[in-house]
This record gives sequence, structure tokens and C-alpha cells, in this order.
Amino acid sequence: MIRSSKALAFGIYTLALFLSFIIAAPQPAAAQQSVDKILAVVGRNRIVLQSELEQQFAQEKAQNPAITDDMKCALLQQMILQKLLVEQAERDSVYVTDEEVDGQMDNRIRYFIHVYGSKEKLEEAIGKTVYQLKEDKRDEIRESMLADKVRTTLIQNVKITPGEVRAFFNKIPNDSLPFFPATIEVGQVVVDPPINPELDQYAKNKANDIRTEIVNGKKTFETAATFYSEDPGSKDNGGDLGLVGRNDMVPEFSNAAFKLQDGEISQVVKTKFGYHIIQMVKRQGDQAHLRHILIRPQVTTADIQKALGKLDSVRAELVSGKITFPEAVGKYSDDENAKRTGGMLIDPNTGSSQIEINKLDPGTALMIDSLKPGSYSQPQVFKTETGEQSCRIVYLKTRTEPHKANLQEDYSKIQEVALEQKKSEKLQDWLHEQLPTYYIKLDPEYHSCAEFKDWNLPAKDYNN
Repeated sequence: MIRSSKALAFGIYTLALFLSFIIAAPQPAAAQQSVDKILAVVGRNRIVLQSELEQQFAQEKAQNPAITDDMKCALLQQMILQKLLVEQAERDSVYVTDEEVDGQMDNRIRYFIHVYGSKEKLEEAIGKTVYQLKEDKRDEIRESMLADKVRTTLIQNVKITPGEVRAFFNKIPNDSLPFFPATIEVGQVVVDPPINPELDQYAKNKANDIRTEIVNGKKTFETAATFYSEDPGSKDNGGDLGLVGRNDMVPEFSNAAFKLQDGEISQVVKTKFGYHIIQMVKRQGDQAHLRHILIRPQVTTADIQKALGKLDSVRAELVSGKITFPEAVGKYSDDENAKRTGGMLIDPNTGSSQIEINKLDPGTALMIDSLKPGSYSQPQVFKTETGEQSCRIVYLKTRTEPHKANLQEDYSKIQEVALEQKKSEKLQDWLHEQLPTYYIKLDPEYHSCAEFKDWNLPAKDYNN
């Protein structure tokens, strides 16, 4: 049984492969043209092609130019594992619905439209229409989702204890310990500027006028969204939000959206973001394909000054010790998401409050540059992720300097890697138990790969 560093690599490559099927950039048609050759056959009819391996390798190479052709053995192993997991899904009657596949496709397309800037630019770059891209990738996405479901089932109960984390760390040679960049723990108290009633009414009236244009057939919903919507994430895509669930949106929005019939347009709906016009494109169970138009009330200089004045008072309470930071967040902050974390910002990729400084947005990085741990910034205007103007106080809780990994400062990171290794070992155990029950045929060129040496594959003429 392969263990330690190789087991860890097994898990990391497995995770990378699954992610690549979900988020890897679509390649231009010219980049996909190559002489194909079957490298592996799994089960009755699942194959891995030379072109698929080369494309996967090119994606890895783009992210890490230092990798060599030796990586192809590991990538091929993981592509075969993908096929094995799909075969297992068939044995276990695991399935994904057409709606789930469509939702994944919509999310993927929306992501790439955002990356390329518009639907037209995406289609120009890949040499295909979005419809053609969806049709080309549908089976691939379904397969990756099936494999992911089986993998999740296999490792869902894998846990790790503090003792196992320490044992994992102690086995790493000192000269192999990674060097971590500077990190911070930072939080914020956010106060939104109050909205002038007259400007709020103006925004509502504007939204109602736009809705009337759509309902009367003067403009299509997509055209009106492109012209008028103030949601930067969807306006260039005709207001398209893709497939969303009830809990993906704020309650007022979801309550209105999920009452609509296919093709129906809502009345104007007010949320904390402004006024929305919502179109139900198609209902799909507990999810829905939606479009929307957002009109925001304008924020005046006087409104901003009121918010800054309120934050001045909050900061005075914090500095004097009359209130703790978590208490200030709970009592004063308008950021509902931050309230669940005590006001602390979270790295979305790791789920940790330890954030590398180079991952901060420029505004936050500038604010914390002159702060000492335990101190608070002056109130400042900033732009939220949705492009709105708001005000905040930033709190610097901790700061670490660049350093070699250690359990005191980096426990959560080490725990994460140790858990991934344990999960990969669980997958390996499953793989070696199941290998004898599957038919696998491998191109002789790859029989010498270390990754396949204990698979006991038959040494026979590949062409027979």
C-alpha cells in the first residue's frame, strides 16, 4: 500500500482533477485538435484519450510551469480513478438529475462570461456558441458530478484528531517545512449610509417605469437589464443569475422569485440592495433559473457623513473598552454575513480567518498597513463586493510575519493538509480493494509509471 507523501500527492491530484472538470477554462477549438489515441479503457466502454491527458497537462503546466512530463503519469492515474468512481456510481445506482447538470453548466458558463467580459467575447475565444459549449461539455460535467458524489460518500466520515495532526507534522523533515507568507486576522464593523427618502422613491419609480416598458413589449428583459441594471455581476449577461436556490438570495428576493410562474415577471421588489425586477425563466424543483434588474437609490455625501459620524462613536466605545469588537459587530454592523463570524473576514478558499496579506483587496490592505494588532482604523468609505458605497472601521486582530511552518501559528493549515492525506489514504484503500473487480486496460507506454506498479494490470498486447 502506498502511503505518506505519495498518498498526499494522490489526494491533492484527485482534488485538482475534480476541480478542473468544474472550473477549467474552455479551450479554443484549435487547441483541442490532436491525433487521438486510447490510453486506457475502464469497465465496458469508458476510455481516456491522449488528447484529454494532453489538455489536462497543459492546464496544469499553465498554473505551474515547473512541472515536467513525469506529471502525466499521476494525471493519467487520476483520470482513470475518475472513470472508476463513475463505474462505482453505476453499481451503486448513484445518479445526478438533468436539472443538477444544467445548474452546474449554467454556473460554469456564467463564470466564464464574467472572466471573458461578455457572452460574445467568450464565444469568440472558444470558437463555439454557448449552446454548443454546453452540449460538448454536458457528458463531462455529468461524469464529474457522479464521481464527486461517490468520492464524497467514501470520505465524508473521515475525521482527524489533534494528536494525528501533531504526528503528521512531526514526520515532516525540518528542511521540507513550507515557508508561509505574512498573514493577518482582520475584522470590520460596517455601517451603511442611510438612504434619503426622496432618492429612495426616485429609484422605486424608475424601477416601476422599467418594468412597464418590459411588460408593454417596448424592451425585452435582457435588453432592459443591459441598459439599466446596476448589478455589475449580471447586467452584461442580460440580468441572468443562472440557476439559484432559495437560500442563495436574500429572503425578500427569494420569496418574490419563487412565487413566479415560468416566464412571469415580478412586481418591483425591495431588498437591502435596492429595487429589483425579477423574471422566472424556468422553475426546476427547489431551484430556479432567474434574471433580475437592480436599481439602487443614490447615496449622497450627507448620507455618507452620517454613517461616518456613527462609526466615530462606535470606535470611541471600542478604544475606551466600553464594548468588545464582537459586541460592536452584533450591535452596530449592517454586514449580516460578518455577524456570523464575529465581524472577522474569512478566506473563501480555506474557510479560515487567517488571510494572506497579498489576498486582501487593496483598500483593506492599505488600511491595515499602519495598524498594530489589537487596534482600530479610523472610519472610512469603501465599496462593497456588490459595488455599493458603505462605511467601516477595520480591526486588526493578529499579524504574522513570513515564517517556516509551525504548529503554533499554522495549526489550521497543517490540520487541513493532514486531513487531506487521511482522506487520500481512505480513497487508496477503496481503490486497492476495488481494483480486482474492474476491467482496466492501460497503454503499455504507461505500464512503467510508479503510479501503476501495484495495480497488477495484465501485461498483454494492448491491441488485442
